[in-house]
Amino acid sequence: MSEPLAWRKDTNGHYCLSGELDRDTVPPFWSRLADWFPKESAVTLNLSEVKRVDSAGMAMLLHLHQQFKDNGQALTLCHVPAQLTVLLQLSNVDSLFTGDNTLVDEE
Repeated sequence: MSEPLAWRKDTNGHYCLSGELDRDTVPPFWSRLADWFPKESAVTLNLSEVKRVDSAGMAMLLHLHQQFKDNGQALTLCHVPAQLTVLLQLSNVDSLFTGDNTLVDEE
């Protein structure tokens, strides 16, 4: 069983995603989008507490990125797990994040 996906606000504009980002956790999390969607114009999403990512998790982040873009907001991902980096590269969509400086590799 997957560990539920959780979203918490750390500081103004800085959020942390924790748990597993996979096909089991994405649908219930996404269905609550209106409850957790930030209002700030620039948001940094820390992924250091994400334990596992699959293609459904990557797709959710891509949709989230587009949602922010459509709202005129900027989304930056930091502490990106290696597993997600590989998925983005293999899917040839890593440029969607790196092309506009939204993927930050902070250790």
